[in-house]
Amino acid sequence: MVLAYFCLISLYFVGGLAGEVPIIEGVLGDVPRSPSITSTTFTARGAELSNVTTPGKLRVIENSGVCETTSGVFQASGYGDLTDTESIWFWFFESRQDPDTAPLTLWFNGGPGASSMIGLFQEHGPCRITNDSSSVTLNPFSWNNEANIVYIDQPVGVGFSYGDLKVGTSQEAASDIWTFMQIFLSDSRFCKYQKNKLAIWTESYGGHYGPAFAAHFLSQNAAIAAGRTSGITLNLKVLGIGDGLTDPLIQYPGYITYAGSNPYYALVSSTVVNRAKTAWTKPGGCQALIKSCYNGGSNSVCSKAQSYCNQKILSPLAGNWDAYYVLTPNPDSYPPDITNYLNSIAGAVGAGVVWQEINNDVYLNFAATGKNSRPDLEAVINAGIRTIVYDGDADYIVNFNGVEAMVDNLNTQFTSLYKQQAFRTYTVAGQAAGKFKNAGLFSYIRIYGAGHEVPAYKFGKLAVGQAAAQMFTQIMADEPLSST
Repeated sequence: MVLAYFCLISLYFVGGLAGEVPIIEGVLGDVPRSPSITSTTFTARGAELSNVTTPGKLRVIENSGVCETTSGVFQASGYGDLTDTESIWFWFFESRQDPDTAPLTLWFNGGPGASSMIGLFQEHGPCRITNDSSSVTLNPFSWNNEANIVYIDQPVGVGFSYGDLKVGTSQEAASDIWTFMQIFLSDSRFCKYQKNKLAIWTESYGGHYGPAFAAHFLSQNAAIAAGRTSGITLNLKVLGIGDGLTDPLIQYPGYITYAGSNPYYALVSSTVVNRAKTAWTKPGGCQALIKSCYNGGSNSVCSKAQSYCNQKILSPLAGNWDAYYVLTPNPDSYPPDITNYLNSIAGAVGAGVVWQEINNDVYLNFAATGKNSRPDLEAVINAGIRTIVYDGDADYIVNFNGVEAMVDNLNTQFTSLYKQQAFRTYTVAGQAAGKFKNAGLFSYIRIYGAGHEVPAYKFGKLAVGQAAAQMFTQIMADEPLSST
């Protein structure tokens, strides 16, 4: 439902460099009142790329020297032109090891409307932004250590992408990403990856994006196999979802639980918690409104649910703590802002518009369109796609109480086995870093000391992103999670 689309909106709306949910009319994650379809335009800025689109093809800058400075590692950035008025921005990094055989990973941040440059520069890319936001340093725990990775700004209009803003649902976004991948894998520079294992990794609103994209890829593959359509089959094998809101009906009570009792301290008083409990359970309250949305409710019904639930539950329960990392007061200045740095290097990497962390118009276009993505997630798991759901235990905005409740409610081929498992301690280089379960091709992990952007944090004696890198490496190797 529309509740889901609040995740990963940032300081475009709200103070705090790590803030990712809009404050609208004084309420964290409220509903915009005037959805609209607009467009973004190419802006001349000294980039080498032409502003003339080439529908069905890529426009690329190779080896710009920005971010990935490992000798011999290929990178490319630019646009995949879906049409003459829709251009998707991407930044590709070759694997630092065995790129010809390494898997191909697609990364999507959430929003809807948030740029995937967040994941690149703040989380797990080949470089990470410095704390003063002025430069970058090489990331030894980059996810391209053993995988080719593409960071994609989508839908059109997000980040460095530009053009007509036609997308307002996860399903429409999935269709555009399928088209982008057909263009990308048809290009002579990237066609060699057609047979490599493909993975989708995402976070936050990715709790909707990930299942929808994966389900669409599988559906299109089946249509190709049946001769109903033509195209390149995408060799999808992995889905990873971090701190994702997938099923609001199941996950929203997690805000009440986490605010009152989490691994660190209560976020608000018992009085505030009790008010939120009443708002959840009373007739016509949050739970009832979400159910109405799920049961074929109109966009206005779903918008009412989001507005009420976020006014009465999500926003007040955050208290005075940073909703993305509760160990700091609001607002937290970490992860560092990347806006000025990205715009300073835009010309060198071929970007043609001014970068913003989120696009408000895209956010508006998604208003009241997202409901429950758990059925898509169940279908993907049952199709034999190795799937991992992960969460940071210091994240309130999509907290582990809600995520674990969603996982416990999955109905898949591995559900019975999952429920028989007890949580085990996940160690990295001998240090406890979280707790996890494996069941067949499904894994779940709660990572200690991590906020909403899990790879941006460190815990104990581990380095920033070290625990997340071990998780990623194991899943991408088609292995269950295991301690080291």
